[in-house]
Amino acid sequence: MYIHPDIRAVALPKEPEPSRPLSAIIGDTTRIARIRANLTQAEVAQLINISPTTYCRLERGRMLPSVQTLYRLCPALRTTPNELLGYRASLPPDVVAAAKEALLRRVHELDAHQALALIQLLSGVR
Repeated sequence: MYIHPDIRAVALPKEPEPSRPLSAIIGDTTRIARIRANLTQAEVAQLINISPTTYCRLERGRMLPSVQTLYRLCPALRTTPNELLGYRASLPPDVVAAAKEALLRRVHELDAHQALALIQLLSGVR
């Protein structure tokens, strides 16, 4: 993944609490996201195509999900991998501000054709 040089120096989100096993962190955050999404364990298991028993073990912190399962969980629970791994769900304001500034600098560098293409692309984004 390409990271623009203006963004590389920005601080990363706070790391998860190191004293807890990752399986427990993922289990807790998954349960919280599932409840927030108003889904049952069986519904989530069906959405991500795993058995309800396996999902229950994951949510109880008894196993780690595969990377593929982790990424299938995100849209099912309307969350992000960062949140499920115990990182902050949103970026700190200074990180967002730096990213916006970098994006604006890049937009100002566009020629007329590129700007028009960007406008057309963004018109379909909600």
